Amino acid sequence: MQQGPDTEPETSAEPREARRAGIAAFIGTTIEWFDFYIYGSASALVLGKIFFPDMSPALGTLAAFGTFWVGFLARPLGGLIFGHFGDRFGRKNALVITLLMMGTATFCVGLLPGYAQIGVAAPIILIALRMLQGVAMGGEWGGAVLIATEYAPPGRKILYGAFAQQGSPVGNLLATLAFLAIAQLTEPAFSSWGWRVPFLLSAVLVFIGLFIRLRLAETPEMHRLLARNQVTRLPIREVLSRYPVPVALGVGAGAVGVAVTYVKTTFALSWATAELGFHRSEFLTVITIALVVQVLVQPFGAVLASRFDLRRAVICMLLPELVLLPAMFLLIQTGSMGLAVLGMAVATVPHAMFYAALAGMLAQLFPVQVRYTGMSLCYQLCTTLFAGTAPALCQTLLATTGSIWSVVAVGLGYVLISLVCVLALLRRGALRSEPRPGAATEVTA
Repeated sequence: MQQGPDTEPETSAEPREARRAGIAAFIGTTIEWFDFYIYGSASALVLGKIFFPDMSPALGTLAAFGTFWVGFLARPLGGLIFGHFGDRFGRKNALVITLLMMGTATFCVGLLPGYAQIGVAAPIILIALRMLQGVAMGGEWGGAVLIATEYAPPGRKILYGAFAQQGSPVGNLLATLAFLAIAQLTEPAFSSWGWRVPFLLSAVLVFIGLFIRLRLAETPEMHRLLARNQVTRLPIREVLSRYPVPVALGVGAGAVGVAVTYVKTTFALSWATAELGFHRSEFLTVITIALVVQVLVQPFGAVLASRFDLRRAVICMLLPELVLLPAMFLLIQTGSMGLAVLGMAVATVPHAMFYAALAGMLAQLFPVQVRYTGMSLCYQLCTTLFAGTAPALCQTLLATTGSIWSVVAVGLGYVLISLVCVLALLRRGALRSEPRPGAATEVTA
């Protein structure tokens, strides 16, 4: 696999260490994503009523989606802060700090009084805590991917990057299951204290994650740089001056992988329960089944991208979404729970498989000295521009046009953006198909 300029041949770990790092990356990102996703479910179901009670239900939901986006606005900042820290001082310490930050912010949301108790201070504090979540998540993703990929054997970086990516659907599944359980409560109980339970229980998961991360060693590639004092003084300057085109295309490459999830879960949950007559527990069940499908099929995207030509693999993963995404909305609109399950489960497959390969692809774009900063910048700008805006944009389009087809058009736009950007990176040589394990590794001096 071709590396960026000014890098040395890769140093890979023993297979046992590589597997341990991959599992640690998966568990850590699962906990972080659980904390991040429970906010999305809460914003769709209850936060508008608790923190914006003077607005109409539709505007309250839109305001809650606005606070949801705040977390994404803060993610590039987290990527820059912890990318700099991770590229200069190591991946492990950055990941310990991000986990502590995320756990603290999430727990505090669970304790936060509503508008009825402390007035306008409630939404202000909510926004501040969501920003803290965003900073933590912005620093988490790149470090977790690098813990997995920089331990990976040659030719298996995309495959090992999928360990970190798998934390997203599993965390989302756990968050959805948590809200599905408390959705059985009566409306008064759910609105007064039930929605807080997942936020408070996250503290237990954070302690588990800290125990695992504190036992990890630094990655072999980063350990070599630190030992030889070859770290870059200001990684962001080098990324922006030497790799501006890969950054721009990397931002677009992730669009479908990060945005469609929120169209299918956060927006669709609000739409189905507010306008189509689904009870919240019914549609949470629909989402849960789709997430189980995602957990099962997502790793196959990394396998496909690792074993076959990357261009063909990406095309095979993304093109079906152009048909399946519109079909999903049509089936949900029937009001039938069975058809909604079918539509969402099948439409999950293409973008989930692509998401599995995305981490390893973005890790290819930058040399180890600036890799944490570079790939974090790509991914977190992508989430800010596409994922964080998706629920509010879809809600606004639905409210102004009255047609779900405007939402479908946005979803298809995400697919096309990713496809065009990945193909452009492949044409430029910034992305390459990985060599088979045991093949010679090409290095650019």
